[in-house]
Amino acid sequence: MKSTMKHGIFLAILAAGLYALSSPFSKLLLAYMPPTLMAGFLYLGAGLGMIVIFLIRKMSGRPERESGLTRQELPYTAAMVLLNIAAPICLLFGLSMTTAANASLLNNFEIVATALIALMIFKESISPRLWLGILFVTASCALLSFEDISSLQFSSGSLFVLLACICWGIENNCTRKLSSKDPLQIVMVKGIFSGIGSLIIGLICGERILHLWVVPLVLLLGFVAYGLSIYFYVYAQRLLGAARTSAYYAVAPFIGVFLSLLIFREIPGILFIAALALMVIGAWLSSQDKPLSESFSLSFPFSRPGRLQRRSDQAGQ
Repeated sequence: MKSTMKHGIFLAILAAGLYALSSPFSKLLLAYMPPTLMAGFLYLGAGLGMIVIFLIRKMSGRPERESGLTRQELPYTAAMVLLNIAAPICLLFGLSMTTAANASLLNNFEIVATALIALMIFKESISPRLWLGILFVTASCALLSFEDISSLQFSSGSLFVLLACICWGIENNCTRKLSSKDPLQIVMVKGIFSGIGSLIIGLICGERILHLWVVPLVLLLGFVAYGLSIYFYVYAQRLLGAARTSAYYAVAPFIGVFLSLLIFREIPGILFIAALALMVIGAWLSSQDKPLSESFSLSFPFSRPGRLQRRSDQAGQ
């Protein structure tokens, strides 16, 4: 059980590290491509990259050990794709009505949304220690995003950002329901259809590609930062569950900031040091959480009042 947990933790952190590449490099490429089209090409790069890996795996003649998606998983698959299209739209509306600092700060609510939805809707048990770890990691992410006290003013734009986070939180849990299926196929479906959807929306909104040379670079970034990241994320969810995987995956903002420091030569301030301390505490609390079959966890109070449930979210269930 410990080796399984360690393997899942490694995959979750690897997925976070790969996804962290998207922020600094996307910032560089945004000078040459509008945001909605970039989101579409990033997802499309993930899907196309997975298709190439699928074809290589097929040509190698290795026996298939993973089960593919079926009609039974169609609701979760459709929800996964639609939510991956809806969330960026909500985020863009939010960005148009609030400050970037406020939106970035509120965007960390995805961690909390994933855990709450896993608990309340999908009945995935979460231990008190893991909740505390999520709290510290979320606080660290907030500090990393914090710029000015004036940026914390609540607005209608904030509602759209929170809605985007809720969409991604639900999407994370839908992906968890598919985690027993072939991760390669999941990423292909998510990448191709979400990418096409975002591209259509971008074109309808009037965005256009002005520099063709940047397209293959964005596709490559999408394959690495989105495709491979989601691929390893799904495997981590299979071993850890949605909420615990989200806790480890939350180190992505920290890694992204670290990479930004190297690329853009920004000097870290006191908030960065404080965020580092909180991140270390949160990661330690999450890593010290007991294996799934050995710990008691909080259950949704309105479903089983006054009782503690044993964890039942076994990998692949």
